[in-house]
Amino acid sequence: MTNNADPNHTTIDHREPPASAQNHLFGWCVSRWWNADTIALVTGANRGIGFEIAHQLASHGITVILTSRDSEVGEEAAKVLQEGGLNVAFHQLDVISHDSVQVFADWVKETYGGFDILINNAGVNFNFGNDNSVEHAKQVIETNYFGTKYLIKALIPLMRPSESGARIVCVSSRLGRLNGRRNRIGNETLRKQMSDTDNLTEEMIDNMVALFLKQVEDGTWESGGWPQTFTDYSVSKLAVNCYTRLMAKELSARPDGQKIYINCYCPGWVKTAMTGWAGNISAADGADTGVWIALLPPDQPVTGKFFAERREINY
Repeated sequence: MTNNADPNHTTIDHREPPASAQNHLFGWCVSRWWNADTIALVTGANRGIGFEIAHQLASHGITVILTSRDSEVGEEAAKVLQEGGLNVAFHQLDVISHDSVQVFADWVKETYGGFDILINNAGVNFNFGNDNSVEHAKQVIETNYFGTKYLIKALIPLMRPSESGARIVCVSSRLGRLNGRRNRIGNETLRKQMSDTDNLTEEMIDNMVALFLKQVEDGTWESGGWPQTFTDYSVSKLAVNCYTRLMAKELSARPDGQKIYINCYCPGWVKTAMTGWAGNISAADGADTGVWIALLPPDQPVTGKFFAERREINY
């Protein structure tokens, strides 16, 4: 959610990010591996960054399934894109409901047989400005981390094999970085544990968020070494970042033709409802890097990385 540049990045693409929505749509991928039969799923896409990601992917000629927890607003969002001549379908999805996820997965399988790109965008935040309440911490963790994890696990079996590889992109935040100069985890033991990709496990990530929620419940979280800005949101995105690296390691063992590449990115401080419209970049610009990652050419396989402004940054 922050838009401060990170000086400790390694450049993955030397071209400048586009400055407007018009420049987002075509001309920056050197190898067009997709077509109208390529299916992309975008969660939480009824507005903001999710809507823009759906719009940009569909503008590339991809078939997009737009999802929203609220059917009425989701259908209206899909209708807007359809009226623009884009191939967009809608299905209701609540990422924290196992029943809803299963119904959605069954529908995707029955309707399309499978899909190629998953954009995990659905998320919540209850803090704005200088607020830092943890009143809604459980809901934030459940939606942003567990919802993302539930969906990935449920949908990986439906990702279609191809020489180009299937793609998963998780919308995350620099606020969830382990070793950032600001807002980093103060607990050195926990920080080292989460940094050790070779030995990292799903149980460790779950235990980290469980510890945070326990300390929220007993009122000791402020002395627990957790990030001091948007604490619950930051911890949820830290968990997403760690899970992205873990899944990249697990998925890397898949044979050629069945590869799945998973990465995460920070869209920046975007003018959306989630930031109380206090951001400094547009939703279109915030969506750009996510679309870029999803459409990277197959001769540049990238997985387990964290990006911002089309550049790799440190976790």
